[in-house]
Amino acid sequence: MGTVHLTVQGSVMTSNVITPSASINGYPVKVRYGANPIPVPAGPVRIELSNSWLRTYGQASIQFTLQPGQDVPVFYAAPWHQFTTGSIGYEKVKRKGGLAFAGLLVGIVAIVGIFGALAILGG
Repeated sequence: MGTVHLTVQGSVMTSNVITPSASINGYPVKVRYGANPIPVPAGPVRIELSNSWLRTYGQASIQFTLQPGQDVPVFYAAPWHQFTTGSIGYEKVKRKGGLAFAGLLVGIVAIVGIFGALAILGG
């Protein structure tokens, strides 16, 4: 046996109210945001994670061979939006899609500003 120290980055406030779905070697594993120490038999390991909200998104996976007694840190971060994959690695990872998300927010603020200005000038 060995241990996978799976860290799901983020929180219900910064990522998604629904925690990500995870599986190790095809078997579902219940995870929460933060540290999740998971005992795993030695040998080949495949970890898969994804998120759901109206559709499945943020898929990411990693494979490695776990030696007896070994501890392997794995970090997962969901993307900022539903149209890209998640990030996974052996050290803390960055969330994908930040630029697109920021662009969307700027666009919404600009549209609200334009309509607000038109309402003031026209009314």
